[in-house]
Amino acid sequence: MRVLGFGDNIVDRFVDRGIEYPGGNCVNFAVYARQLGAEAAYLGVFGDDEPGRFVRSCIEAAGVGTAECEIRPGPNGLTEIQTVAGDRRFVRWNGGGVTASDPVRLHGLDYVATFDHVHSSVYSAVEPELRTLRQTRGLVSFDFSTEEEFRTDDYLGEVCPAIDLALVSCGELDQQRLWSELRRFRSHGAALVLGTLGERGSVLFDGRKFFHSRAAPVAGTFVDTMGCGDAYLAAFVVEMLDGGWRRDILPGTSLIHRSMKRAARFAARQCTVDGAFGFGRQVTPEPAA
Repeated sequence: MRVLGFGDNIVDRFVDRGIEYPGGNCVNFAVYARQLGAEAAYLGVFGDDEPGRFVRSCIEAAGVGTAECEIRPGPNGLTEIQTVAGDRRFVRWNGGGVTASDPVRLHGLDYVATFDHVHSSVYSAVEPELRTLRQTRGLVSFDFSTEEEFRTDDYLGEVCPAIDLALVSCGELDQQRLWSELRRFRSHGAALVLGTLGERGSVLFDGRKFFHSRAAPVAGTFVDTMGCGDAYLAAFVVEMLDGGWRRDILPGTSLIHRSMKRAARFAARQCTVDGAFGFGRQVTPEPAA
């Protein structure tokens, strides 16, 4: 099983802890899939600055390949975060650095065609590449995060026809609004729509019926929720692929339930991890102005 994180990488700087960690939706997905036994790689761009070198070295140390990545002039993506009651609050973001200003582009299909699954996100600026990815045998998932700008019908009409699985954060929605939202994503072309609900678990819609899975208990010391959604997705995808999920094979009920349960357990474990996947380092405070 070969999976690829395609798009964003970032340095997550926790200002309340004075520690920064490597991360990014696509990086996290690849690292977690590697932890679960898949062969994983990351394809994206790094800034030619020290944060870019830091995050790339951490990805490689986690066992994820970066051989096809590019280094481009400019800053790497960096976000400042504060933890409040175990939940993360974003304080400042530099716009994603070169990931957004000079994003990764495909130069042919030879490399990406070797993967069984490719994952990307709204922060990756790869929307123009999704239909190209669709020409390969690999399944494609896409994280729509929480911002309203990525929930418009125009945006869904661009992205959903080119993906096999939409990951949608729905923690604030009641049941009726949740079902309506998942149906809306499905109507735009996403084959499977997976809504994560935090402590309330998750719901998947396959166009025929809804599947609900409870959140798993956290065994150990709770740290924060950083990376939990990415962990859930990675475990779900790995289990689904292992069970025979392919674009031309509609997954059965038992496989979906099994995959959601495994994903819930893995996401709960992620709550005990510092940062997205460790590798934290102390931040040197900037001198006062």
